[in-house]
Amino acid sequence: MNSEFLILFFGVGVFLVGFAIVFAYFIAPRSSTPQKFEPYECGIPTKGITWLQFNVGYYLFAILFLIFDVEAVFVFPWAVVMKDMGMIAFVEIVIFFFILILGLGYAWKKHALVWE
Repeated sequence: MNSEFLILFFGVGVFLVGFAIVFAYFIAPRSSTPQKFEPYECGIPTKGITWLQFNVGYYLFAILFLIFDVEAVFVFPWAVVMKDMGMIAFVEIVIFFFILILGLGYAWKKHALVWE
């Protein structure tokens, strides 16, 4: 009985996604002017060289923030089931935090957290 619902759910999902793609193909406006393939930057024409090199530290800092922010979300469900799971949950979260601390240590060693 459960597998029938799963197949039905999957089929409805595939149908809706396929229908949305086909519907968008037929109803979407099309334009093949040369301006369509030009880079667009806030409506202002670019001046000078547009290929600039950015400091990779900004990206590393942002990615590290996202990683640790998302990982922090996993701590809340663990805290809810910790009492019921007992020692198994405790060992798993210790391993989880150990991996996070290793990642933080690596980022610290590579000076990814230094804002210059």
